[in-house]
This record gives sequence, structure tokens and C-alpha cells, in this order.
Amino acid sequence: MIRVYNTLSKSKEEFKSVKPGEVGIYLCGPTVYKPSHIGHMVGPVIFDTIKRYLSYNGYRVNFVINITDVDDKLIAEANARKIPMDAVATEMTDDYLRNLEAMNVKDSVNHFPKVSEHIGNIIKFTQDLIDKGAAYESEGDVYFNVGKFSEYGKLSHRSLEQMTGEGGSTVERKQTPFDFALWKSAKPDEPAWDSPWGKGRPGWHIECSVMSRELLGETFDIHGGGLDLVFPHHENEIAQSEARHGKPMCYYWLHNGLMQASSEIGKVGGRKTRTAEEGNIESQETDKISKSKGAGAFCNMLKQFEAETIRFFLLSSHYRRPIDFSVERIEEVGKGLETFYRFAKRFEKITGRNFYYLPAAVSRTEGDQMIGKTTSSIPELDVPELAGYRAKFLESMDDDFNTGGAIGVLFDLLRALNKYIDDHKLETETVKTETVKTETKNVDLRTSLIHGATVLRELGLTLGLFHKPPKEKSNAGSDELVNKLMGLLLDLRTVARKNKDFATADKIRKDLADFGVTLEDRPEGTEWSI
Repeated sequence: MIRVYNTLSKSKEEFKSVKPGEVGIYLCGPTVYKPSHIGHMVGPVIFDTIKRYLSYNGYRVNFVINITDVDDKLIAEANARKIPMDAVATEMTDDYLRNLEAMNVKDSVNHFPKVSEHIGNIIKFTQDLIDKGAAYESEGDVYFNVGKFSEYGKLSHRSLEQMTGEGGSTVERKQTPFDFALWKSAKPDEPAWDSPWGKGRPGWHIECSVMSRELLGETFDIHGGGLDLVFPHHENEIAQSEARHGKPMCYYWLHNGLMQASSEIGKVGGRKTRTAEEGNIESQETDKISKSKGAGAFCNMLKQFEAETIRFFLLSSHYRRPIDFSVERIEEVGKGLETFYRFAKRFEKITGRNFYYLPAAVSRTEGDQMIGKTTSSIPELDVPELAGYRAKFLESMDDDFNTGGAIGVLFDLLRALNKYIDDHKLETETVKTETVKTETKNVDLRTSLIHGATVLRELGLTLGLFHKPPKEKSNAGSDELVNKLMGLLLDLRTVARKNKDFATADKIRKDLADFGVTLEDRPEGTEWSI
């Protein structure tokens, strides 16, 4: 049973889809006026992983991320660059999609609707709200009348007394300060569309109500977004949609924690002033990474780190927790990921099989069947408690998609696999073909290792990991000269160890580690990598 934390009820609830076997997910996407930064990757990676896990559990998932290509920020950027607004939007949308593709997300998304493609639907939706008495026109603007929706504040759990209105220069046109814009009248020389209320463009909140309805229906399953969108954006979406349709907009509201700038790198978000708390928007907003706080273009980060390393970093904690961002933290997480890469190479040397082409189960049902056959056919040779590791992984994911806990289980399974190799000395030539007799048959020791590695890949794939081999690093130094120098150093270290000169051997290892070179001692010799 999958349970999710619903911001609406402030509790975990059993997940039940609107339509049996189908799930609709809507995630608020970016306003495309500047290049994407790492904060823009948080939601897509998290909800892509949620889609993968739901698909693994047998659901057909329709995943939507919207693109806001009509907005005041876009107009300002276009004016500053002296180019059309749609030119800015196209350029930045392309940048966003390239980054999602690098993060192994883009192909998972079924629809990327744009505001500019739904203007007619937005006008119709707005007119319907006017006809129902939930909205009113004022000097070319159209506002939602908050007083007409008695449940306003139910998502953010705030009363009107605890809220502040949108304010601005148009406050005098509103019936109350809390009313918000559905349609904005155009200023001279601004992009605009014809409407019953004159030339103008959509307000921010209406676009998501319209596009989610068009692609997922009047009531859908999961609405996602950052914690900073709970109020006013998602609160206003609920008001618009439910006032128009008379039914719940969405069953489950899932909000990810915001990315915080770690104290080590103040340039990307400012100095920390207090500890960010899970679910606490005020504390997380303090250090939220954003363009206004100097967040760098994500395409540049991809030059510094592999995309899978960044994905691994983003999934290493529970999605509702704030993410502590720093280059040092990503490097630390990357070292953990490298241990999986080293295992893949070790596995291939022992078995002759490529880890990334193992026929892993693609559904929970198939995985249950495979693990059942494995544990029943070769119980004495299987990695200890292989089924138990898989069960713990699924238990973590069933509990509100706890990817941090799930990744912890992957490390536990990895250690068990490496220990199995060491205990059975599978890297020595004489043991590679050894068989051990069970009650029913003789089994190659490597068969058990293959089963264990297949489960590791199955679980990794549900997180969007291990789908293809990592790029081989062009070790600035993998040329012939450096290879010879490394060979010489390793030979000197081997001689020192044979002579029990451990101080010299340890110094060689430590100094190489300081240069970023890792040594791994194996039965067949020492390997090095950068």
C-alpha cells in the first residue's frame, strides 16, 4: 500500500487514484525568462521518480509539466534584450528541455503545455467564473472574488486575517485586497490578446487551472510543486477550479522542500540565518536558491558534474525536506555513486555480463516473481536476505516516496554484493568456475551474484538511476605517459608493502587521494581511477 503526505490534510493518506489503474500528475513548471538553474530541476526529478514508481506499481501515468511563456518577467526580459517575448520564451524553453533530457526526465513527461497555446481556453474559463458570480470585471481586468469561495485558505491552512493580498497598483480596482487577477489589461506596447474585456493577457494562477483541466480532467490525482507555491498559487488554483467545477480539483497535493544554499557557498543564495525545517515555508524561503540570489545556469553545472550525480544528490533525502546545496555536498554524494560504478566494473570482470544490460524487472509484480524464483531455487547461494533488501526498498518508497531511505537500502545491498564477492573469492581465476552443490543441483557461484546485481539494477531503475553506463572520464591523464607513471607508483607501493614498509605504502595512497586518485586493492592487483 502506497501512502502519501497530503498538504491539504496535513497527514499521510492511502493512495487511491481517481480512475482505477490510471494516475494524472500535474507539476508547476518554470517561467521561461532566464536559463534554468539547479532549483528548476528539483521538482521534475522528484515527480519523474514518483511517476516511475507508480508505473512500476502498475499504474498508467499521465505526467504534465507546464511552461509559463506569458508573464511580466518575460516582458521585462524581452524589453531589456530588445527582442520579442516569444523569442525569449522559445530560447529558454529549449534550454529547460535540454536540461530535463540530461537529467533523464524529458521522455517521462507526457505533455509540456504552454500558456500561449491555451489563451482561448483561459478566456472561456474566466468567462465561466464571471457567469457563476465568482469573478468580476473591473476596468479591463478580471478578478476572482475570494469571498465567493467559502473554503479559501484550506490548502495553506490560513484565514483571511493571516493573508496579504496581491496589492500593487491595481488594488483600487478590486472589491477586496484578497481578490486576485484572472485577466490583466494590457499596457501600451505589451503583448496582448483580444478578450471580452479588452486586450490583455492571463493572470498567473489561471493558467494551471485551465491546462490541468484540459489534459487531466476536472479532478485529477496528484498536483506537485515547491513548498513556496502553496500560497498563493496553489490556493488560488483550488479556488478557481473548484468554484467553476463544483468538485475537488485534485486528490493529493504534494510539495517538495526548497533548495537551500549551504553556508559554504554564499554566492548562490545568501548567508544562512536559521535552520530550514521540513514543511516550514518561512524558514525554507530564507535561503531558497533562485535567479534573484545568483543561482547559476544549470547547463554550466552539467559541465562540472555528471547529470546522474546531480540526480542522485537530489534524491538522497526525502522530497519534503529542504535540500542543502553546495558543490562540496554534490562531490560527497558523487563519491558514493562511484562505488556503484566500481561494482559494475567488478561485476563485469567476474561474470562477463554488462551490469547495464541485465534483464531487470520493470514492474513490481514481475520483480516479485523473479525474487521468488531466485530465493527458492538457490537459497544457500543467494546474497543474504536479498528479498529482505528489496522489501525494505519498496517499504521506503511506499512510505511517501522516501527516496532517501530507498537509496540507503541500495548501499546496504551493494555492500552485501561486494562482501559476497570477497567471501567467495570470486575475482580469483581458480574460483570463477567453481560450483557448489545445493539440495537440488550444482550452481555456479556467479549465478547468485548475477541475481543480486539484477535486483540492484531493478531498484535503481525505479529511481531513474543506472539506465546506462556512466561516461568514461577522460582522466587528464589517461595518456600513455601518466599510465606509465601510475604503474611505476603502484609497483613502488607493492614493493613497500612486501617489505612491510607500510608508512611509504600509506603515503603513496594518501598523496594520490589528495590528487583525486582512488586506489582499490584487488586479489589480481591494484586498480586506480580518478
